[in-house]
Order: sequence, then structure tokens, then C-alpha cells
Amino acid sequence: MHLILIYLIGVVFGTGIVVSGMANPAKVINFFDVAGSWDPSLAFVMGGALIVAAIGYRLVFLRGRPIFEGKFMLPTARNLDARLIGGSAVFGVGWGIAGFCPGGALPALGTGRTEVILFVIAMLGGIFAAKYLQSLSRPKAQAAS
Repeated sequence: MHLILIYLIGVVFGTGIVVSGMANPAKVINFFDVAGSWDPSLAFVMGGALIVAAIGYRLVFLRGRPIFEGKFMLPTARNLDARLIGGSAVFGVGWGIAGFCPGGALPALGTGRTEVILFVIAMLGGIFAAKYLQSLSRPKAQAAS
């Protein structure tokens, strides 16, 4: 049952991405082109998603605990560090250049377009490179403490 729910949630998310046009990199790039052919529809998609998420979180937290876990696993870090700011910057620059974010690229894989496949391969390469670089810095941090 757990996997079926995960699948259905993914289908709803992917359908929303496709229906809203966010799987189309040209539409996303036009959102960032404020001096040219600006398309504000992405702001409405993000605003709608924010409203749905806010309502959803309120309803979920009323339950007291998740359905498939013993407790909610929420982030505890509140500080802005170089990793967070740098990662956000890389994400934003990549999104602006390619017109894809991970959430939009995965449903767009179904189109079979070469640029989507290349983006996902590059994204996975970036994830593995970041994990590798993180593993190199961990021994130094552990030795210091």
C-alpha cells in the first residue's frame, strides 16, 4: 500500500508539472527573461503550490504523526551556511540556464527529449560529485573535533 501511495503522489505531481507547462524549458526560461518575453505564469504555479503545501502541512500535522512512520522527521538546522547558499545559487543558475529543475525534469523524461536526458545525467553527476566532495571533507571535520 505504501508504494502505491508513493506512486500515486508522484503521478499527481508529474501531471501538475506537465499541465502547468513547467516541463517545458522555454516557458521556464521566459519567466526569468524579465527584460524580454517575460511569462509570469511560473509565479502563479509557485504561488498555487505554496498555498496547497501550507494547507497540506496544517492538515498533516493535525494527525500528530505520519501514517507510515513513528514521528515526523523535520529539519532542525536553522543557520545559513556556505553550503546552503552555494547550493541554492548553483540550483538557481542551473535552472535559469537549462530551464529545468529536478522536479520538472523527471516528469519530462517521459518525452524522451535528448536535452532532458542530458540534464538528468548532468544532475545525477552533480549529486554524486557533491557526495564525493562531502566525503572528502568529513574526515577533516571529524579530526578537528
